[in-house]
Amino acid sequence: MEHSDIFDPQSTVSTQYWHEVSPENPENKAQKRLQCDLCPRFCVLKPGQRGFCYVRANDGEQIVLTTYGRSSGFCIDPIEKKPLNHFFPGTPILSFGTAGCNLGCKFCQNWDISKSRAMDKLMSFASPEKIAVSAAQNHCLSVAYTYNDPVIFHEYAQDVAYACKEHNIKSVAVTAGYICDKPREEFFSVMDAANIDLKAFTEHFYKKQTGSHLQTVLETLEYLYHHTDVWFEITTLLIPGLNDSEEEIEAMTQWGITHLGPEVPWHFTAFHPDYKLHKLPHTSLQTLLRARNIAKKNGFYYVYTGNVHDKKSSSTLCHQCGSLLIGRDWYELSEWHLTSSGNCLSCGAKCHGQVAGKAGTWGSKRKTIVL
Repeated sequence: MEHSDIFDPQSTVSTQYWHEVSPENPENKAQKRLQCDLCPRFCVLKPGQRGFCYVRANDGEQIVLTTYGRSSGFCIDPIEKKPLNHFFPGTPILSFGTAGCNLGCKFCQNWDISKSRAMDKLMSFASPEKIAVSAAQNHCLSVAYTYNDPVIFHEYAQDVAYACKEHNIKSVAVTAGYICDKPREEFFSVMDAANIDLKAFTEHFYKKQTGSHLQTVLETLEYLYHHTDVWFEITTLLIPGLNDSEEEIEAMTQWGITHLGPEVPWHFTAFHPDYKLHKLPHTSLQTLLRARNIAKKNGFYYVYTGNVHDKKSSSTLCHQCGSLLIGRDWYELSEWHLTSSGNCLSCGAKCHGQVAGKAGTWGSKRKTIVL
């Protein structure tokens, strides 16, 4: 089968992280099996076969990315939607994703994109330079690689990030952090900020509900904190009966305060029934507030609730004196009590992150754009 019959040449590029494995039948040279080394799934692919993520494939000679330059669409969102509360609050961020995912989350809330096996879901084609220029023209300070996990479109994300740097645009990865050591280092070397989805704190949950493993995600978090300057925040979607027990939140946040640091913001967000877990109930505000209290008790400075309207637990407080620094309800900012250098007006303590200057005024608007 010809390469052009399998994959669209316009959106196919070679990749770096793979190696050839011994064929099942050494005499059959047509069975050139290649192992993808991007993530710990280590998919072994025959010619023409796609990996679990569906976008990385064996074209007969090498592993290729089949969705380079193709997106499921572009929107301008509030940066708080990523969620990032300490990275240029109140500003607009140009957001895009592709298709596919290297996790199999039964609760995926973007399943129509991340679980897509129909390439016609990818409506837009845009070069890295075009994305960077569009972000600048729309007065966005940053670009988010989101909707599906950007580690699977590693090469496209990197090239977009390089183009963004040329236009002084920041890059934000919204990811589950399920990636191998070497590509992890390369991927985050071009990112300015990230939101890491720590889905639970048991191997049982990760294996049963996502088809992946917890340890790799913990290693990503430790790598970001101890070996990079990437600003990152953590999100945990609390699912009733699956990962919301007091014992699990206690263990999770104790690990976080020991292996990371108190200044890392943590978002506990509400689950709504979706995809394969559509029969479970919504997460209550009480459950979110309980998790928030546990994390703060264990020493985290900035702990938030998400997917609910609760101004108190959505707002940023000074970790030293408790004064209100940034009033926030959902994606709307109200009060702003910080100096131009990002310090508390009451006691002078630093508010961690990229929060210097004035608050942005984008609010909760969401604007779809065509590139």
